[in-house]
Amino acid sequence: MTAVAGYPDTLAHLADELRRLDLTIRRRLATAVLLNDLAPQGQTARTVYITRDEVEWLLDTGGPPEPATPELDEVLDQVSAVIAARVRAGLAAGASLALPRLGRLFGLSADELRAVVICLAPELRRKYDRLYAYLQDDMTRKRPSVDLVLELLHDGEQQRWRGLRSFDDGARLLRLGILRVVPDPASPSGSSGLGRFLTMDPRICRHLLGSAEQEIDARLTGVASLASPAGSGSAAPVAAAGLARLAARHRITADEPGPALVFVLHGPPDTGRRDLARQASAELGLGLLTVDAAAASADLITVAVREARLCRAAFCLAGLDTTTEGSRPLLTALAGALRDMGGLAFVTTTEPWRDSTAFGDVPVHEVALTPPDVPHSTALWTGALTGRTPDPQPWARELAERFRLGPAAIRAAAAAADRRQLAEAEPRALTLADVYAACRERSTGRLADLAVAVHPACGWDDLVLPEPQLRMLRDICAQARHRQRVYGGWGFGTLGARGTGVTALLGGPPGTGKTMAAEVLAADLGLDLYRVDLSGVVSKYVGETEKNLRRVFAEARGGNAILFFDEADALFGKRTEVSDAHDRYANIETSYLLQQMEQYDGVVLLATNLRQNLDDAFTRRLRFVVEFPFPDAGSRARIWRTHLPAAAPVAADVDADALGREFEVAGGTIRNIVLNAAFLAADDGQVIDRRHILDGTRREFEKIGRLWTEPMGGQR
Repeated sequence: MTAVAGYPDTLAHLADELRRLDLTIRRRLATAVLLNDLAPQGQTARTVYITRDEVEWLLDTGGPPEPATPELDEVLDQVSAVIAARVRAGLAAGASLALPRLGRLFGLSADELRAVVICLAPELRRKYDRLYAYLQDDMTRKRPSVDLVLELLHDGEQQRWRGLRSFDDGARLLRLGILRVVPDPASPSGSSGLGRFLTMDPRICRHLLGSAEQEIDARLTGVASLASPAGSGSAAPVAAAGLARLAARHRITADEPGPALVFVLHGPPDTGRRDLARQASAELGLGLLTVDAAAASADLITVAVREARLCRAAFCLAGLDTTTEGSRPLLTALAGALRDMGGLAFVTTTEPWRDSTAFGDVPVHEVALTPPDVPHSTALWTGALTGRTPDPQPWARELAERFRLGPAAIRAAAAAADRRQLAEAEPRALTLADVYAACRERSTGRLADLAVAVHPACGWDDLVLPEPQLRMLRDICAQARHRQRVYGGWGFGTLGARGTGVTALLGGPPGTGKTMAAEVLAADLGLDLYRVDLSGVVSKYVGETEKNLRRVFAEARGGNAILFFDEADALFGKRTEVSDAHDRYANIETSYLLQQMEQYDGVVLLATNLRQNLDDAFTRRLRFVVEFPFPDAGSRARIWRTHLPAAAPVAADVDADALGREFEVAGGTIRNIVLNAAFLAADDGQVIDRRHILDGTRREFEKIGRLWTEPMGGQR
């Protein structure tokens, strides 16, 4: 027997499929009795009017069709046998044949694949428009209907009735969107199931024509991105290889339907979740199609999973917020698509996975990711900075101890530092300050929507406090600066401590320097400072406060910013007897914030004007409690001097010592008085003198509702 040459490509295969379709149409014509042949003069009228003669003809032609001619049957069988043999030979030789692959991926039968060819034909050759219209006895019906497809596929009426199941809305062809039902424009009131038109999905049509696998479905534009296996990042190879081995054990492949498997990768942002998904997929020879959960809908999830299968890729639903109701439809759609199409899927989220029923019987494997420790982070920074600075090791160690960034974030920060330096007018070498700035931009970008950025403008010399308080603030800086070394490098993190972050309470009357102290700490550590007003976070609605707090810490976790919670007594006031559900939930909210603070690996500062109102059980769980006393006369004099800049024109009669003795006000009030006086002097066109200071003081006292009395002797 002569060996059959396999198909070299998809187009050669489709040409033979169309030849077989032509023979099938000829076979149908040999048995069909068409009214157009009997009364061609009435074709136009039949689109708008049904005659009695047509009714009689329809009733007379309801029986079984005439048997086909043996000659056509034999030729059709021979062509089908050759096509099958050439497909087998082509696949054995490594040819990429889209139609057989479509059938394997989505479990389509031979008849369903032939239905696909029938619907594809008009997209390839226009003659099929007229052929289908002729076969359907109506020049307006140029698309194949369900009835026409069944007549071309099956001889007997009972076979066609059984074949109807393939075109139910819940059947694979329509459910997976391979074929689409389109309305009949000539029948606005609708048509029967048999009369519905069928058309090819445009993306499936492109796939069958052998389009590049990188051309993803147009509906996913702006929502999804496709990474090829060769484009994977540098995730931890050991972890990636382990996931790939587990996926291979589940028989995950690129071209077979097989089972489904889900990896849930949870951890703080920038811990390399997507890198790990890409690397594990690449180990299996798969790309990775990633969809942003925030921009996705349930319908798009089904489209995206199908697209991943078409593109020989795993699917990744990235950034899923499992704490919101909006995540449930996405998970339901993903579970259904995986049951239909199989394949490998990743879900990335910040929270641990708690929904054991979300995917039904689809296996789910959970992987917890944490930011790299100091040695690993140092190695990543060394690699990222090599070629950018002559000796990257000292920078790498300092950056690793200061910022907890994942592999992708480290690479992005190094590239951003390059751009920052190159954008300047004068060429210069990259500095550590450039990398610091890039790290802060990378790690705190998402936090700006939840808190207010405070730009530090103060240093230690601006802070007027007693020595014990200053020493405690410097201790906070030291612990924040060296926590990675102590907890990670020296092993103290294994001793069961509550957390590796630094928590401190700053308590004292208004204006005594709590916000300034937070600015000083941020400036000294080189970190961004974000202020969260707890009075705005706490909600009267049960559960909303916890949700708001979860969002703050989820975005800040790994962000390396200092979180500054103002008005802490709004949540941490002394707990009273529990009398209703709101009281009980207030205690839950308090415990939740404490838990989040202890799990946060950065610096958390809380400020309160009412230290005595805070629950002692709360303050015991903080690392530092710093009391900000009301300044005495000597401290007030120093504050007056601090708030009068060297460049300001100040008259000799402005005596800081005298002002410190005369006015018992806090530093925040002194700052406002000095500003008032400066604008008054500018308006007068004079230097700032005692008269301006006293007028500024009077105006500030009136603003805060404090009684104003002229100084002794009326001296102005």
